Amino acid sequence: MFGFGKPSTLPSADDALPGRDAQPWTLGQHVVLKTPVVSDDVPAGHEVAIFGLGCFWGAEEIYWQVPGVWSTSVGYAGGHTSHPTYDEVCSGRTGHTEAIRVVFDPAVTSFADLVKGFFEIHDPTQGMRQGNDVGTQYRSAIYFTSPEQEQTARELTKVYGDELARRRLGDITTEIRPASETPYFYAEDAHQQYLAKHVNGYRCHANTGVKFPAV
Repeated sequence: MFGFGKPSTLPSADDALPGRDAQPWTLGQHVVLKTPVVSDDVPAGHEVAIFGLGCFWGAEEIYWQVPGVWSTSVGYAGGHTSHPTYDEVCSGRTGHTEAIRVVFDPAVTSFADLVKGFFEIHDPTQGMRQGNDVGTQYRSAIYFTSPEQEQTARELTKVYGDELARRRLGDITTEIRPASETPYFYAEDAHQQYLAKHVNGYRCHANTGVKFPAV
C-alpha cells in the first residue's frame, strides 16, 4: 500500500524485471467460496472478468460477495515480468497493476453488472494511484476476455465518463485491453482473500461517489 516516491510511468519490456519461468508458490481453496483459487479450468457456462481497481485486497472482498460469482483471486496483470512477486510489482518495475480475476455465471450476474460495480467502487480518474495508494500498480484497468466484453466495457466506460464530465469530476484513465495480450499471474497465498483472513485489514475504496447512471 501507499508508494510515494515510486515511478509514475510504466517500464518498457526491455527495462522491466526479468521474472521467472514458473509460479514459485502453490494455491489451494478459496477460504470464502470453497472453490479453487486457481480458476484456469472455468466451469461450463461461466465467464472470466479481470479488473484493476487499486489495492486488490479490498477489491476482491467486494466481488466475492456478488451473487453468481464462483471464484475470485488476486494477481498481477498488464505488465511484462513473468510470475512477479508482490514486492517486485510494488517496485513499479514490472509494469503490472494489482488485479482481481472473477469467474462468474452470466445467467446470474452479467459482465455489465460487474463493470458498473467496478466504476462505483473506485475512482477511475486518478491515473497511477487510488487515494493515498500511489504507483503504477494501482492504475484502473479492464482486461476483457471476449469481443462482447470489450464492447460492453467500452460502452459503459463512455456512459460513466459522460456522467463524470457532466459533474466536472475529471476524465476516465481506465486501461482497456484484451486479456490475451497481458497474462494474469496469481499472487502469493498470503494475499488471496486477505480480508477474510484479516478482517480488520487495510481497505482502500477511493471513489467518485457517483452511482452508475441508469442505462
